[in-house]
Amino acid sequence: MWIQVRTMDGKTSSRIDGLSKLTKIEDLRELLVEKFNAPVNKQRLFFRGKQLEDGHTLFDYDVNVNDIVQLLIKQVDISEIKNASAPKQSPKKVNKENKGEPLKNVISENHSDSKFFKIGNLVDGIDLIYGAWFEAKITNIKAASTNDKHVLKQANEQVTKEKAPVSDEEGLIYQVVYEDYEDCEEPADLSFHQIRPRARKLVNFEDLKIGDKVMINYNIEEPKERGFWYDCCVTKLKKDRSTKELIGTIFVGIGDRKLENCKIIFLDEIFAIEKTVALMDAKSGSGNSPIVPRSKMTNCTHCKDMPNRKCKMCGCHICGGKDSPEKQILCDECDLPYHLWCLKPPLTEIPKEDDWYCPDCKNDETEVVRAGEKLKASKKKARMASANSSTTRDWGKGMACAGRTKECTIVPPNHFGPIPGVEVGTMWKFRVQISESGVHRPHVAGIHGRESDGAYSIVLSGGYEDDLDEGEEFKYTGSGGRDLSGNKRCAEQSCDQTLTRMNKALASNCNAAINKNGAEAKDWKAGKPVRVVRNYKGSKHSEYCPEEGNRYDGIYKVVKYWPEKGKSGFLVWRYLLRRDDPTPAPWTKAGKKRINELGLTMQYPEGYLESLEEKEKAAAENASEKKGKKRKNDNSSESKKKRKSAYTLSSEVERLIQLDKVNKKLWDECLEVVSDGHQDFLKKVENTFLCICCQEVVFNSITTACCHNICKSCLNRSFKADVFSCPMCRHELQKTCINDTNKNLQKALLSLFHGYDSGR
Repeated sequence: MWIQVRTMDGKTSSRIDGLSKLTKIEDLRELLVEKFNAPVNKQRLFFRGKQLEDGHTLFDYDVNVNDIVQLLIKQVDISEIKNASAPKQSPKKVNKENKGEPLKNVISENHSDSKFFKIGNLVDGIDLIYGAWFEAKITNIKAASTNDKHVLKQANEQVTKEKAPVSDEEGLIYQVVYEDYEDCEEPADLSFHQIRPRARKLVNFEDLKIGDKVMINYNIEEPKERGFWYDCCVTKLKKDRSTKELIGTIFVGIGDRKLENCKIIFLDEIFAIEKTVALMDAKSGSGNSPIVPRSKMTNCTHCKDMPNRKCKMCGCHICGGKDSPEKQILCDECDLPYHLWCLKPPLTEIPKEDDWYCPDCKNDETEVVRAGEKLKASKKKARMASANSSTTRDWGKGMACAGRTKECTIVPPNHFGPIPGVEVGTMWKFRVQISESGVHRPHVAGIHGRESDGAYSIVLSGGYEDDLDEGEEFKYTGSGGRDLSGNKRCAEQSCDQTLTRMNKALASNCNAAINKNGAEAKDWKAGKPVRVVRNYKGSKHSEYCPEEGNRYDGIYKVVKYWPEKGKSGFLVWRYLLRRDDPTPAPWTKAGKKRINELGLTMQYPEGYLESLEEKEKAAAENASEKKGKKRKNDNSSESKKKRKSAYTLSSEVERLIQLDKVNKKLWDECLEVVSDGHQDFLKKVENTFLCICCQEVVFNSITTACCHNICKSCLNRSFKADVFSCPMCRHELQKTCINDTNKNLQKALLSLFHGYDSGR
């Protein structure tokens, strides 16, 4: 097995081969030392949000084939920082460095005079994050230091053409403290163009004219709610007896960022913008006029910050009370407050722990893995036979232990008959790939079915001594009657089989009533279809099984079933299955020709061939080192490519594709990979015409005006929710488009994926 290890920044990635499900985390670290130049004590490994701890295996963390494990390399050890002593500079060295430099840094710490403002003035200061004006107070005025140059440069670049630069003030930095906002308690460094006198005068709506520039309250995200204060240029006014309407352009910040056609809701709170005037020219007493209280955005949208109104969002989440805030505790997960006495059980004091969680967010303490603790085995893995087995066999290298990297969604799991897009003769290297394709979903079991429904597929692997394969028909032995405890995959027959579970499911496919003594179908072709896969292990007893991997051989029907005493001396259930598929069998001359025409080759898991090549190279290098010389030309890892006929589409399929003119561009992209073979072409079509909503091949497709294909049922659900936009690109759609089904696309897809519309 192999995995991918990638650094957190994504710049370095490497494939790690030769692993097992039982590989220890500490052994994995050793393999990463050379490839990432990272010592073991500097490595931190993460997978699906969990940190991989030593003493555990990849199986404990559900790491499967080709999964990506993230690596964080610690640059400096914390212990090294604590033990390291900071070098001290001598006074002589400091004086030498500062000698001859201007005393700009020293001057900047002292107070500087301004012609327009003085310390303690109430001003409106721009917030560099929100671009809005906040009430502030000047706490210090200083000359700009070298580090403050970027503040002045940024401010001067954003100054509008309306403002004339003031040369004497452009070298000053104004330190202000914003009022009433907890996240703005630290002094902010602003330039002259980023502050102005505090707005004090309310403007009557009746006095407004188009073109006036005023300060209004507006919420960019929720225009109907109260927000921050911005400058606004009036572009439209409506003054009637019954209605008042103000439309304007909002200026975000002091640059050119504008929001046009904004409807202002709060017309009773419009402030005039104060002009910046020199202190000596200002009229006496003009700066001391009373300040009109300015409304601010409410912290709680539920109760609008009303102190006497109970609210379970800003007050106690249980009783809704806002009293005794010092006796309220916030949950670190949901951020909701709780009174200490409202909790069950009540608390007498604030917990001393850094993190506290309310009863709704608290996890089971027995399931939490704290820092430094070992991973706790899940309940599912604790019940597995491998958890209690004393065997030392490394079972974790097999592909059967690997999980699925994808799942078949084109048909449901209980689908009878062929899988759309999977041709007879399709070959896979491992059983897990068959599961991903949907042909036979279990990784190990030979029969897939339900006792009350029937069997969907079986695998012929020669695991039972009573099996007899004759190609067009074969005698199959049921399951059970073996002791597989201790994590065994196979064992000798040790008891009688019964007509239950999978045995009964396979018997249900026969066109006859279930009988404990067996039965034979009167019309065997009328029975339920069974997909049959032949495994290479059966080649020991049958000439019809492949020499390598697994092969899909088409549809078979159950002719009859009966109980009999097997070669082991115990009772087994036997089934006679006969082929009922119009496609020629893969072992016939016609079948081999068809496989060659379709370009059906062995399918390998992603990364498998690369991993195999690296192993062969490593083995060749080790062999050459033992001999004391290296081979000049090592072509052992080069896989011989089988010659195959170029795959071409049938004339009927090409005709249906050409009829779908709306999706011509998408079909052209798919047709580019036809030369790669039937399998690659179908994968390209499946990915191209995948519905963004249900993640399946589109059915009854609606091709939107923006050239996206959505299932009619998916788009109908969206329209019922009053969402009339494309789920892919949010383009506005007409309500009538729900009736414009792309029938040409539907016919083309059905010609490629026969029967994929079953059950949809």
